[in-house]
Amino acid sequence: MLKQLYIKNFTLIDALDIRFNNGFSVITGETGAGKSIILGAINLLLGQRADVKNIMRNHAKCVIEAHFDISRYGMQEFFLNNDIDYDDTDCILRREINTSGKSRAFINDVPVPLTTIKTLGEQLIDIHSQHQNLLLNKEDFQLEVVDIIASCQQLLAEYKKAYHCYREAKKAVQDAVVAINESRKNEDYLRFQQKELEDAHLENGMQEQLEQENEMLSHVEEIKTALYDVDHLLSDGDHGQSLLDMLKQASRSLDNISAIYPEAADWASRIESCHIEMKDISQEIANGVENIEFDPQRLDEVNATLDKIYTLQQKHHLTSVEELIGLLNDINSQLDSIDNSDSQLAMLQERETEALDRCRQLASQLHEARMKAAKTVEEEMCRRLVPLGMPNVRFAVSIEEKPLADDGYDRISFLFSANTSTAMQPVSQVASGGEIARVMLSLKAMISGAVKLPTIIFDEIDTGVSGKIAEKMAGIMHEMAAAKRQVVSITHLPQIAAKGTTHYKVFKEEGDNGTTTRMTLLKNEERVQEIAQMLSGSEVTEAALDNARALLRQ
Repeated sequence: MLKQLYIKNFTLIDALDIRFNNGFSVITGETGAGKSIILGAINLLLGQRADVKNIMRNHAKCVIEAHFDISRYGMQEFFLNNDIDYDDTDCILRREINTSGKSRAFINDVPVPLTTIKTLGEQLIDIHSQHQNLLLNKEDFQLEVVDIIASCQQLLAEYKKAYHCYREAKKAVQDAVVAINESRKNEDYLRFQQKELEDAHLENGMQEQLEQENEMLSHVEEIKTALYDVDHLLSDGDHGQSLLDMLKQASRSLDNISAIYPEAADWASRIESCHIEMKDISQEIANGVENIEFDPQRLDEVNATLDKIYTLQQKHHLTSVEELIGLLNDINSQLDSIDNSDSQLAMLQERETEALDRCRQLASQLHEARMKAAKTVEEEMCRRLVPLGMPNVRFAVSIEEKPLADDGYDRISFLFSANTSTAMQPVSQVASGGEIARVMLSLKAMISGAVKLPTIIFDEIDTGVSGKIAEKMAGIMHEMAAAKRQVVSITHLPQIAAKGTTHYKVFKEEGDNGTTTRMTLLKNEERVQEIAQMLSGSEVTEAALDNARALLRQ
């Protein structure tokens, strides 16, 4: 429940610090006194868009702060999930707006995003203003009322999850159909590219090998001459003695003196190793001289293969055989998808069908729960509206089928007639202003038992009614407050004002700094005076005072 409201520098309120009690409270005041300003401040606290025009003139910022007792509502999880300190007996919501347009929100002195304070605020206060009567025009509001009475929130959440899965499955099918159609348009070209790449018989590293072979075949004579010269030096020599012979002779000469000059043994051994290595090299070079031949046919083949590779690289804007092989793999994958598209599409369509069947199953369960709840709503609304001056009222919940949506397949409309001679029609089309006010109060009273809202504020819900009907409406609000709920009614009717266990008055005051709005808690005689003034106008008569006391005694 709302324990305390603090407002500073907001519109005409320079400073307001008011405490609230549980039970049924009323707020009265002349038209224009500032009741809507206080309500506007509360709305701002609950996440409404800020406007720097609301800051009192000549001040840098405005502050709205409210203290709540939430000990009976089990909200620990919200605070844990948002990393906010939890104090169930003093939960503080604060909003600050400065003249630069910046707005800050706090919960228990912890800075939070505006969406967070709005989410919490919606669980703490329900403000019913006159514009909320327009909700009777909206199908989703009427559906929500029935769902609250049906207590099907868990089933509805399960359905919404299933419906989301169905929409995703349906989109997957649609995307697959588009992709398949697009792929099939390109199938002939893909197959042409596939054949062109496959005919190149591409292998990793082949381009480097072919380019090297091309270099060799293009310089065969140069290579053969160099090899012949080296082979001649190693094996024959210019003066009948080759390099190998000289190495062999040097090794023997050193070996002959190794007995008298020990260091020569090591040198002889190392030269012998060189001789063996050079002999092997000489043999390989001799084989090279023998085997290397100019092969114009092979050179043409190599050049043709390289030309094909270069052409493919240029065509596909690639730089290596490895990238061309990657392209071929990708084309093969696309063609595999085309070849298997029918089975893949069938699988996706099967998933869509299963998801749709699940949705329909849950939607059917929702429909059954709503049909049952609709009977309860009809009976409960008639029971509540008859005492409110509608002895012949008829109220029905129409449930028609609509295409499957995120809330099921039920289209719900409240039908209403206040007279036996008038056919039932949608309530927003046939009910008068006073009748709509009574319908909305009855709906709020009905659903308040199912929704644990700590505080409900009615802003002139009594519009269009008076006399005994107003007393009955006040009685309903009093009953709602008796069910461990805080109910606040902003009213202009003395019959409702007299029913409040706590009475506040809003008024304007002229001072040195201009006009300001004040709010005060009325005591016994002050209440009598206020209600008497509401009964008789500006001139309070003794009869009005007696009537006021009589109303308070009731």
